[in-house]
Amino acid sequence: MSSTPLAARRCVPCEAGTPPLAPEAWKPLLDQLEGWEVRDGVRLVKEFRFKDFLQAVAFVNRITPIAEAEGHHPDLQVGWGRVLVELTTHAAKGLTENDFVLAAKIDRDGVSDRPE
Repeated sequence: MSSTPLAARRCVPCEAGTPPLAPEAWKPLLDQLEGWEVRDGVRLVKEFRFKDFLQAVAFVNRITPIAEAEGHHPDLQVGWGRVLVELTTHAAKGLTENDFVLAAKIDRDGVSDRPE
């Protein structure tokens, strides 16, 4: 396993048939993230909270170019004062390192104006 921090890594293109990570491989990656959880063994999920709808949409607008630059795109659910981010690697039908890399980049770069 790489000692490079997740947010400093790059997403690697995956092809159909790429195997998903087994739990023993993704658990150490999850330990490097704050507030993210694995659901159903195939999705990496985190809900971000905001003061209002405008701040939630602004967050989506900040993370969109991050996802585009990595070529790895989350499923986003936007509501008043919240954004649910779900990551999975469809080609692998589960989790890959890409999901954890993008989660770390979202945490690092996407929350800059977020209120506590």
